[in-house]
Amino acid sequence: MSPLSGTQVHLARGAQTATIATVGAALRTYSVGGSDVVVRFREDEVAPAFHGKVLTPWPNRLADGAYSFGGRDLQLAISEPSRHTALHGLSCWDDWAVAEASADAATLVLDLPASPGYPFSLRVSVAYALTDDGLTITTTALNTGATALPYGVGYHPWISPGTGSLDDCTLEVGADSLVTVDDRLLPTGTTRVAGDMDYREARTLAGSDLDDAFADPIRDADGRSWARLTRGDGSTVAIWMDGAAKAWQVCTGNHISPASAQRSGVAIEPMSCIADAFRTGDMLVTLEPGEAHTLVWGMALL
Repeated sequence: MSPLSGTQVHLARGAQTATIATVGAALRTYSVGGSDVVVRFREDEVAPAFHGKVLTPWPNRLADGAYSFGGRDLQLAISEPSRHTALHGLSCWDDWAVAEASADAATLVLDLPASPGYPFSLRVSVAYALTDDGLTITTTALNTGATALPYGVGYHPWISPGTGSLDDCTLEVGADSLVTVDDRLLPTGTTRVAGDMDYREARTLAGSDLDDAFADPIRDADGRSWARLTRGDGSTVAIWMDGAAKAWQVCTGNHISPASAQRSGVAIEPMSCIADAFRTGDMLVTLEPGEAHTLVWGMALL
């Protein structure tokens, strides 16, 4: 019998271990020296709040599941009824194929089936690699069809607070702008980060309630943007994303289901685009036939 999260691919390098589950190409576990870096879920469990999932061909929300592309009006299924949106793409619940695997690296591939709401041919590969510097994730999308297609990608790692609680942690996010939203959490614009929403320097997560996107990433000399969760024991989970990633999404999980998962970690999500990009075109990638897009990000426990 196959577990609900799919085939398990186990990776190890030194003190690091990780488990990739093929349903959603999910990072089910990642630990260093026995300390969880991400909030794990059980092998025979449906990921409770998109834990560890690859979100493509769009991350976040699409209003009413409706958009226009290439002269066609298209309609996707509504997967978030409470806000009447299509949430987190189409790949989350597909069973990806393991294309390559070694002791410390694995590549999973999905040929996303064309559908009425997304009538395109897209191949996505995700490579997980443990290195001396931590875990690196490389995602490449290839348009295998004859027409252009809209594309975005994001990820949903829930970062663990360690042995303490989220209230014991501080968060730093390298971004200059906050995406403003309406009551459906759909973008209405951007504003300069300020006050309680300025995480350019570490701020406590005690009493926080975040489900927000941060744009205009601050980049280092290598073109990377960084987010850091410092935990009560003094350790820090550092997450980085390359120039193909244009925004961070941060969610403290105050309102997720099941209630037992609420505030068990903080989702720190690299994204190539913000919500509703299929409708607004904001940060949207258009892939022509034969064209590819690659995004690289990673994390380490310091």
